[in-house]
Amino acid sequence: MGAEQIVYYNSEKGVVIKTNDSVFYSYWVDYLRSLILHNYFFPDTEYTLLGFRISDDVLYAVGQQPHIVSTELIDLVHVKFFLRHNGFVNTRRNDYYNEYLGIILEDLHDENVLSVNQIPFFVDTVFYITDNFYKD
Repeated sequence: MGAEQIVYYNSEKGVVIKTNDSVFYSYWVDYLRSLILHNYFFPDTEYTLLGFRISDDVLYAVGQQPHIVSTELIDLVHVKFFLRHNGFVNTRRNDYYNEYLGIILEDLHDENVLSVNQIPFFVDTVFYITDNFYKD
């Protein structure tokens, strides 16, 4: 469970169900853009938006992702190298920026990036677009 969501494991389908209150975003559209960007960059762990629910007067998005079982601990140095190779510069701790695309990618700590046979799987990303978002 992260700060922004509650995670449920569905063993029959091999997926996790996540309820997210969009606490990291100013507007729901920012959360939805983040999902789209996640799915574009990391299709192996794509989100399927199942819908929305209200609990205790709080609106939650309900999404589904494939359940990834790591085979070893992730090496965040490898994550940094992988992202750098793809145009993302490490700005601080576990946060990155792609100047060309105008995209910020945050929260990539060792519980949000899993390693399967030395391959990183990004399961819980936070994307933001900037005022310079992909301008030709």
